[in-house]
Amino acid sequence: MAQDAVNWRDRFPGEVTCVRCLRKRSIEELDRLLWCEECQAAAKRRATIRGWMAGVALAVVLALYIWFGIQPDFSLIPTGWAATILVALYLGARVARELFLGWERLANRRAVEARPPSPDADSGAGPEDGKERRRPRRRD
Repeated sequence: MAQDAVNWRDRFPGEVTCVRCLRKRSIEELDRLLWCEECQAAAKRRATIRGWMAGVALAVVLALYIWFGIQPDFSLIPTGWAATILVALYLGARVARELFLGWERLANRRAVEARPPSPDADSGAGPEDGKERRRPRRRD
């Protein structure tokens, strides 16, 4: 008799805590690294911003190299040089985005964006003056 294939989700209970935001979610809403969709979207947004910044930096470096290093005669094909810089911008941004996203997923820093619920959240009583209490510093 053939056994049914065991899914990785079968090893977890019905509700699991997202390791990034610490909210309880159904196991069906989480991926293999136990990230919810909102945390995945936030990581993709950060990676996209960083990727475009890296792409712009690459395009600027390439433009400076073309301008000062190669010193082309722009009377030949000026659109070719501009297209080269634009392609470097786009491809650099895409590659950097994937690298940043992969690094963030690989590092998988737990609970980076977590705001655990306070025990007073249900009763409505919060800390005085709307500020959180801080632990006193140790003096060595």
